[in-house]
Amino acid sequence: MRAGVIVAGGRSTRFGDSDKAVADLAGTPMVRRVADRLGRVVDELVVNCREDQTEAIEAALSDHALDPRFALDTDPDQGPMAGIATGLAAVESEYAAVVACDMPFVDPAFVEYLFERARSHEAAVPRPDEWFQTTQAVYHADAMDDACRRALDRGEHKIVEPLFDLDYVVIEREEVLEHTTMETFENLNTREEFEAAVERL
Repeated sequence: MRAGVIVAGGRSTRFGDSDKAVADLAGTPMVRRVADRLGRVVDELVVNCREDQTEAIEAALSDHALDPRFALDTDPDQGPMAGIATGLAAVESEYAAVVACDMPFVDPAFVEYLFERARSHEAAVPRPDEWFQTTQAVYHADAMDDACRRALDRGEHKIVEPLFDLDYVVIEREEVLEHTTMETFENLNTREEFEAAVERL
């Protein structure tokens, strides 16, 4: 069993007044595009978000084959690390792919590869440039949940902090490019980026 966790609880501050998770991207809500791609390689799907987002996201994901469940932020503004922990705590599978809701070009084949690389470790995390891509990575759900909570207890908010408590493998740029393109990591934060993506879709 493999899980997918979509992290959607951010405030979309650069996107204006509306929630980018459910914004229309070439006729389909962005979170639905992520769910459809991730759904090809996982057995269960969990969406982490704020309580006030559930109705709109539920509508966006209605009739999805995996019948996604929600993992709600109890304290909504703790940042992505808390969202990842909340999402991972709700999965039933041993390993889970975590993907941000604003990555509509996520490559299912690459996620599949991350699951393979994570086997017998506690995480497989791409580092296509100087930054780790922690919101397109595969984690041992319990281990990463625990590591996130320990980091939060220490007052850490950098999303990479929990990794240092884990046995993780790094997928460097060369290995990434053997299996996918950089488009898989593209995230949409502004109206302009949305409009450019619509043209490509």
